[in-house]
Amino acid sequence: MSEIQHVQSPLVNVERRSVVERRPFEVILAFLIAAAFLYAGALKAWEPIKFAQDIQNYRILSWPIGMGLAFYLPWLEIVCALGLLTRWLRTGAAALLTLLMLVFITVTIAAKARGINLDCGCFGSATRNLPFAWHLVIDFALLGGLLLLVRSPRRN
Repeated sequence: MSEIQHVQSPLVNVERRSVVERRPFEVILAFLIAAAFLYAGALKAWEPIKFAQDIQNYRILSWPIGMGLAFYLPWLEIVCALGLLTRWLRTGAAALLTLLMLVFITVTIAAKARGINLDCGCFGSATRNLPFAWHLVIDFALLGGLLLLVRSPRRN
């Protein structure tokens, strides 16, 4: 009687790699962007009245709406930044932050086009003396990183 040899597929014993091992670029990018938004959100949450004044500098919203946003937006940034650090919430958090960045870039360019000289105050004194072009470079770099995270394929 012939003996049947069992051939085992090489894929059977392949260990499942963690997300960190499979997508190190995505994890590092998410961590860097999360750190930026955690820092910016914490600065704004610490001084919401100053942030409300920064919002007023854009001359788009009334004071009560600006005050409401000054108390809400920093915490949204912080929660979304923490969401970037988890595999399950990363895409949704990146999508929300992408929307915030698009709005921010749009109103910043619109204010500059109207001749309003702005200091957004997003990163405190770290970026206070940067020229407008460098602010845009930072904003578009964050936006590009967020778009990469949003478009990243989901893993089971």
